[in-house]
Amino acid sequence: MDGTAVAAQRDAQDAGGVNRGEALRAQDLGKRVDLPTGPLTILEGVSFSIKAGETAAIVGASGSGKSTLLSLLAGLDTPTSGEVWLAGEALSKLDEDGRARVRGRHVGFVFQSFQLLPSLTALENVMLPLELAGSAKPESSAREILAQVGLAERLTHYPRQLSGGEQQRVALARAFVTRPDVLFADEPTGNLDTRTGASVIELLFELNARAGTTLVLVTHDPALAARCGRELRIDSGRLLP
Repeated sequence: MDGTAVAAQRDAQDAGGVNRGEALRAQDLGKRVDLPTGPLTILEGVSFSIKAGETAAIVGASGSGKSTLLSLLAGLDTPTSGEVWLAGEALSKLDEDGRARVRGRHVGFVFQSFQLLPSLTALENVMLPLELAGSAKPESSAREILAQVGLAERLTHYPRQLSGGEQQRVALARAFVTRPDVLFADEPTGNLDTRTGASVIELLFELNARAGTTLVLVTHDPALAARCGRELRIDSGRLLP
């Protein structure tokens, strides 16, 4: 390789070996747990990259390893082998505080079970990540995005006073209020009826397009996966071609 090619390759990558323009990369990712009956392989040899601004669905049958893969990509769990680069950082080189720092700066989450704090109002739930990040105006930002998701009149309601669809709208507002680079969504309509789930998904893609966020979505719903620009299909812990 001549000097020009070497320089071009160096310029195309950051210090972590991740191409510029990539939101995250998995390389030879594996996860194994030890059970009384012996070791169980959940994931093996999973490699792919996702570009900034891309929408990608992780799909597969129940027990195929989808949610485990999402947890590894987000740094919520650690792999047995391989590496994840998130926002240009190799997660295995960070301790839990370091991974939490990366998540706080770059990541948003939407879960099937909403994960709202029951003792906080809708407004307070959305303000929380802003306060943790040291935002100067957490309340005004939280009010603005709650209005965008149609909950301007429900700011002082607690999760128990909200319907499932409203709770997931609060969760979406909380996920997007920090303007994350990457949004991880794990079966975001799993606890909702079909009609409510469809409206939440429309809102998710609307907010995502507006923010230009990289979306990584775990789902068993083929119609929802088809809304994404790309599908990553997992079968028995392996990524299919």
